[in-house]
Amino acid sequence: MVIPVYDKNPAHRPPAVTYTLIAVCTVVFLLGPLSGFTPSYGTGQHLRCAQAVYFARWGVVPAELFHGQLPVTRLDLPAGCPVPHPFGKMPWLSVLTAMFVHGSWLHLVGNMLFLHVFGDNVENRMGRLRFTLFYLAAGCLATCGFALAHTGGTQSLVGASGAISGALGAYLYLCPRARVTSVFPFLFFVPLRFPAWMVLCFWFALQWLAAQAPGGAGPSVAYLAHLVGFTFGFLCAWACYRPRRKVSVVITPAATQGDAQP
Repeated sequence: MVIPVYDKNPAHRPPAVTYTLIAVCTVVFLLGPLSGFTPSYGTGQHLRCAQAVYFARWGVVPAELFHGQLPVTRLDLPAGCPVPHPFGKMPWLSVLTAMFVHGSWLHLVGNMLFLHVFGDNVENRMGRLRFTLFYLAAGCLATCGFALAHTGGTQSLVGASGAISGALGAYLYLCPRARVTSVFPFLFFVPLRFPAWMVLCFWFALQWLAAQAPGGAGPSVAYLAHLVGFTFGFLCAWACYRPRRKVSVVITPAATQGDAQP
């Protein structure tokens, strides 16, 4: 596991979209059942049941993308939970809403840390509108890629990991030599500085290995969504921002004189 904490690559203007995304995700989490600030969800078993229903309503249930909204009796709820009241849901809209829902404080803080470190420079290069569209597209594509691999899955998928992985992929292409300070738990959290290409390639390799492990690509882990988002981000940056070849035209004096004749 690698945890980036700072990159030596200042943006030229405030990353308004990146900060807005962090703020929205944080507010949504604070209003949700897991923040501890909303006692109306109850405690103990009531909280676990409310959490599962909340994720089913606002998260992506892969089976719903292909077969329509599931009856509440088929939702993946903890044992002992009562059957919830039916609620209206547009499954394809949940591909967007799921990006702003997180499953724990650790999930939220980890995702927002990655977005804060890498999102500002990608936004600075793309511009605010293009970065917004890119972020949403990366998240939607990552989620759909995961759902295609689990078309019958009934467990909810939540989090901004797929969209943020897209920002990581774009950062790898746009700023490969930027110095990124990271901590590694297996090295006792000692902060070390490496080029961005080394940190992000190491992160991608860890996601790939985890996805290949038995059960690693299961519906409870979104490693596949990370890989899809990252690949999309890198290819999108490569296609839109790769250097263009300069074509030089040499005009000889003879050709100039000939062109000047009537």
